[in-house]
Order: sequence, then structure tokens, then C-alpha cells
Amino acid sequence: MSLRLLRPSDDPIARSDDVMVVHPGAPVGEDPALGAVAVVGLGYVGLPTALALLAAGNEVIGIDTSAHRLDAIRGGDVDLLPSDLTRLAEHTGDPRFTLTDDASAIGRADTVLVCVPTPVDRHQVPDLTALTAACAAVVAHAVPGQLLMLTSTTYVGTTRDLLVAPLTARGFTVGDDIFVAFSPERIDPGNAHHTQETTPRVVGAAGAEAGRRAAALLIRTAPSIHLLPSPEAAEMTKLWENTFRAVNIALANEFAENCRTLGIDPIPVIEAAATKPYGFMPFYPGPGVGGHCIPCDPHYLLWQLRAERTASPLVEAAMAGIAGRPRQVVRRVRELLGDRGHAIAGARVLVVGVAYKPGVADLRESPALEIIEELAAEGAEVSFTDPLVPTAVIGGVVRESVTDPHAHAWDLVLVHTVQPTADLGWLASRHDVLDATYRLDTVAAKAVL
Repeated sequence: MSLRLLRPSDDPIARSDDVMVVHPGAPVGEDPALGAVAVVGLGYVGLPTALALLAAGNEVIGIDTSAHRLDAIRGGDVDLLPSDLTRLAEHTGDPRFTLTDDASAIGRADTVLVCVPTPVDRHQVPDLTALTAACAAVVAHAVPGQLLMLTSTTYVGTTRDLLVAPLTARGFTVGDDIFVAFSPERIDPGNAHHTQETTPRVVGAAGAEAGRRAAALLIRTAPSIHLLPSPEAAEMTKLWENTFRAVNIALANEFAENCRTLGIDPIPVIEAAATKPYGFMPFYPGPGVGGHCIPCDPHYLLWQLRAERTASPLVEAAMAGIAGRPRQVVRRVRELLGDRGHAIAGARVLVVGVAYKPGVADLRESPALEIIEELAAEGAEVSFTDPLVPTAVIGGVVRESVTDPHAHAWDLVLVHTVQPTADLGWLASRHDVLDATYRLDTVAAKAVL
């Protein structure tokens, strides 16, 4: 099949041979918002998705295997955008919003969305444990007429492997008495500029009716829906999106190293290049890449390609560069301490910000964790300060955030993540700052990676 690029148009439904874009007001048929939606997995993707659906008028059944997570949601003690925290407060106690750890509740829904994490293990091999279990529960409790939609990022073919095939084995006819689709999540945690309501959704469905139903639901929480001819095409879309980012971040980090070698500040160079109105998109260097997407998703593609005896050398090199970035930070810390005549063993090092990005308390895959472990392994006395992360388990050790960092004597301060609420004015007069963000203009004398 050939796919052609669709340009925005005034028509609510724009078509290409195998692709369709649905805009608000499109005649997509019966509105599934009148029915209940079960959201399986209430983490950084599932909970905002559930809240968006509630705001759109859906009844939502939130399902999670963690009783602790469900209690945190009920108490409002979760890491969300302020707008979503407001939504959560508004819907706490709402009879249209049910929270449960009982998977049989899936059978009460008209639509089921699977929003569980898809990490990689320490060997960078996909960990499908949560996804396999969630899909098995969905299949076990599925009832005729439902739309089952996977949103978790994964390998190409997952939707057919974990939903279509087992549903068929149960006796369903997919596309006739039950409907299956894949629509990759596009949540950007902590970023109020990219909400679900402003971000288009991609859908690849197993059959035209499944695509219609998926579009009718998702158009209520997105500005447009881009329908692809298969789940596999949608699965590959998400892998392409995040692999694109991974490759460019790796390139930005490498160029930053090149700039330091040549005595150039990379940030003005990037900003100058970004003035070109075509052919360039700015990516910025940093201490590494964290979160649930960039460090993980490309490995799902590489893992699958290895099984096909197919190499992807550019992606492999990019992911190797990303994996090695925290060690580059540690090496730079060692160099700077050495320049000051101080060995790394016994050095008092403060890491400013340990979350993987500003505005969140999420530590998943945060480079700070590896950096702190590596520094500690070399004998440094490492502490951290982060207003959003009061405690963190790092290398099996529970560490508490330093609440008054300016009152301590440090041999080196490593700025890893600048939280929006952090007051870093005390850094202005210091001459022992390593800025791994490349963005601290207020520090008079600082080093970069």
C-alpha cells in the first residue's frame, strides 16, 4: 500500500488512498462517548487520558493493579500538570469515575484503552511483562461489541500478537463482533504547551469499523485523528517519532562535545542554525536522556530488527551514545575536580535536580541516577537537591533531597535538571559549577560538558 501525505483542508474528513484524517465535527457515526471507557493502567499516560475522557463527557473505569497507585490518585498525591490536578479534584467522588484493581470491570466498558508501561531491562531488552499481562486480562474479560485499543509504545505487530490473535482464539471475529485498534500515546509529562487537546492522534485499526469507532472516541480529546491502514503502521509511527528524537539528541550531545573542543558555546550555534526556516529543527545537549520514551522505545525497534537479522547502524550508534552520556558527565566531573587539585574520592558533590526533565518528579531512566551511582562508586560524597523529589532510592540507598544547598560546602555542583520552582540564585557567585543543561546564563563562572 502507498501512503500519501495529507494536507490540512476544510473538509472534516480528508482522504488519501489508504489514509484518512478526521477533524472535529466529522460525521464518524455513533458517538461512543455515551458509553463507558475502561483505562487499564493509570500511570503517566493512563491517568491524564482518563481525565481527558472524563472532561469530554465519558464515564471512565480506571483499572490499575497497584493499590498504592489507586490510593495516591484518590488522595490527589500524583505528579500531573496543574490543569489535570484540577480535573482530578473535580472528579474525585464523581460516580462517573470508578477506580478499581478488579480486571473484571473491563467487561462493563464499551471501549478499553491499554496504557501500561513498556520499559527495557538493564540489558536494554524490551520488558513486555506489564503489557502482556494487561492484554491477557483484556482478552479474558472482553465482551462482544467492544473496541479494544492499545496505546503503549511497543514493537511492530504487538496489537495482532497480543489482542487480535488471542481474541480470535477465544472465538471472536475481529472486525465483526469485536474491534481492535492501536493509537500510540503522545503524552508529554510536565509540558502544558502540548496537551492531549492540542496534539493530533494517530490510529491504525484492524478493519474500517474499528478505525471509525476509534476516531469517534479520540476526536473528543484531540484536534484531529490521522487514520492509518493497519495497526502495524501506527506502531511504527511511534517508533519513528521517538527514534527521530533519540538520533537528534545524540547528535546534539556529540556536537556540544565538538564545540567544547573548539572553544565554542554550542547554544548560540544551535539558536543561529534554528533561524533557518526549513531543513533544521533545534535539539539541545544535556546530561543524558530519561523518561519512558527516548531511552526505551528505539530498543523495541532494534530488538525486533535483530530477530530479523537486520542492522540499523545509525540508530544503534545513537542509542549507544545516549547510553554512554552519563559516564561522560562523570568523566567531566573527574576532570574539573582534578583541575582544582581535588581527587574524586572524598569530593563533596551536589547534583541539582534528579528528575529526568523539568516540571516532573519522574525518576524513570533519569541520567542523574546513574551519575550519582557512578560518582559514589568512585568515592565521592554525593548529595542531591530537587524541590519535586524529596527522597530517592539510588543504588539501593535512600537519599533525601538537601533543602538548604547554599548552606553547605561543596567541592563541585553539577546542575542536572532545573525545576521551575527551584531557586538557583545561590549559584551565581560560585566558581565550581558544572552546567550539564548548557542553559545557566546566571552563573558567572561555570563549566559545561
